[in-house]
Amino acid sequence: MHRAFHGEPNWERRVAQAWLSIDEHDEAEFRALIESLAAELPEDSALAAFERGCAHDSTGQPERAVPEYRRALELGLTGVRRRRAVCQLASSLRNLGRPEESVELLTAELARTSDLMDGAVRATLALALTDVGREREAVSVALTALAPHLPRYQRSMANYARALAEQPSTAG
Repeated sequence: MHRAFHGEPNWERRVAQAWLSIDEHDEAEFRALIESLAAELPEDSALAAFERGCAHDSTGQPERAVPEYRRALELGLTGVRRRRAVCQLASSLRNLGRPEESVELLTAELARTSDLMDGAVRATLALALTDVGREREAVSVALTALAPHLPRYQRSMANYARALAEQPSTAG
């Protein structure tokens, strides 16, 4: 029987410790470790589904991660973890040969909100755009993600990124 879960700090700490120890386990052991932690949560826990998805993703099982990420989102995952789930779902879809779905998810995510995950969302989008043959747009998205982190040239790089996205490709 599962006890009620209300963001217990001890559970969060144990999950964080598990992730820090990922390289000390083989893949199956690590998935079992995360599963044991997720099993402490209620059956309809978005957080449990998210952690399961992450464990599958991080151990080379994107096909098993996708349904867990989708379930976490359907169950109402919130905050940074929700954005991570979208980004990681899109990455898994891309790795499974479904980059169009990845582009769609990430484009919608960038339009939905903005936070500290914007760079990761844009980086993943740039990869997916490359996979669908939209390389100029991919470079534009990558430059947009990079520009805020440059010690100088933020304005000019942002302008170059915008120009790349607006100019038609000259490749043929």
